[in-house]
Amino acid sequence: MPDFLIISGTKDTASMNIRERLLTSSQFQFHKIDSKWHNNIIYELSRFDEQEERNSRIEGNRIYLGLTNTSLIHLNDLKLAETEINFDYVIIASRHRSQTSRPALLVHTTGNWGKEAEYGGNPRELSYASALLRKSGFLSLLFNSEKVKLEEFAIDVEVTHHGPSVLKKPLIFIELGSSEEEWTNVNAAKVVANSIIETIVRFLQYNENEDQKIGLGFGGTHYAPNFSRLEQENNIAFSFICPKYFIKDLDKTMIDQMIGNTVEKIDFFVIDWKGTNSEEKQHLIEILSEFNIPIRKTKDFK
Repeated sequence: MPDFLIISGTKDTASMNIRERLLTSSQFQFHKIDSKWHNNIIYELSRFDEQEERNSRIEGNRIYLGLTNTSLIHLNDLKLAETEINFDYVIIASRHRSQTSRPALLVHTTGNWGKEAEYGGNPRELSYASALLRKSGFLSLLFNSEKVKLEEFAIDVEVTHHGPSVLKKPLIFIELGSSEEEWTNVNAAKVVANSIIETIVRFLQYNENEDQKIGLGFGGTHYAPNFSRLEQENNIAFSFICPKYFIKDLDKTMIDQMIGNTVEKIDFFVIDWKGTNSEEKQHLIEILSEFNIPIRKTKDFK
């Protein structure tokens, strides 16, 4: 049974806000354990309050809450040799910053498509990823934001971007954005905290049901609206999504990384047909045709 580490960072206002909501939640309890991680105290999820179904869903799975003093996008060492805990998947609670400062809750996998790595990780390197974990994060944010009517916040899937890229554990970022006003918003942080736990429950259910197809996405803009729509309306989940402005940087090596670093078996390559121009389509299809994986268009799905 898989175990999970939720990571928050001391240098990130939103991350610490989310951490506080996790530790003070009335829906579930964490308790302190003897082990440390990154020289900080570790907590472990004890149980849900009066939710027998969810308690049974996570029975046998250990869910840890860790704290690091390292910048989250530059977290290049999990220091597993220095801790007694072990885990299989990582969820990083983080802030999101944008030029528009639009209130938003977001989820994405990590890695760099191009020759630069200004925001952590290495150039042309992708992290390990789980499509089911990333989709679980997105749908959990939708579910919890609608439950409390957090209507001013957009719920977005972002394309794969920034670091870390070197960790050997599948990871996602779940983010609270996009300015100081939102980072310190208690209600929004509570939604993210609840969504992180919901993400794990949904992920375990997807694994049990085995009813999701797994895709790699290509094209479109940074907030990937066509891929998020597909996930809401179909049994398909995406691990990595490469936006249109990096398509010409793709080669067989990068596609091999996308396939090899996804923990699930890939069923489809999916191209946002309207979100790519003719040159990008031609470049993509030439590369993707070298693989024995079906190529689909976003418009092929409902």
